[in-house]
Parts: sequence; C-alpha cells; structure tokens
Amino acid sequence: MIKVNAKTWIWMQNNRLLKAVINQITGTLTIYDEYDNILLRRIGLTKKQIKNIEIIFSNHCVNRIGENREPFTYL
Repeated sequence: MIKVNAKTWIWMQNNRLLKAVINQITGTLTIYDEYDNILLRRIGLTKKQIKNIEIIFSNHCVNRIGENREPFTYL
C-alpha cells in the first residue's frame, strides 16, 4: 500500500454527502459530492492555511476518515 499524505473528511449538508480530500504535500483541497463530482478545488495552499481548514472542519463536527476505514463506518 502506497502511503499518501492525504486526509479525507466527510459530512452531510442539505441531505447530501460531501467529501473533502486535503493533501499537505501538494497544498490542495478538493471537495466532492456523493457522486464524486468535483465541487471545489483549491491549489497552492500553505501548510498554515491547511491547518486552519482542518481546525474549521473539526469545530463543525466533520468526521475524519482513517487511512484504512470505509466512509459508511462513520455515517
């Protein structure tokens, strides 16, 4: 298994399942809907900006998925 420096967060909003993938190495944030359509992609984020985004996610009860976990475990 290849170790990827990406963190995955999931949450429900307006009866829709949303997923955010944050990669600290490349400085990208990508938000997907339940059909894996890209809703938002930010590139070139600094490590401080990524840290702030993760703090915001954790303050708003967004669930972080572990490396070997399936999304339905948290729903």
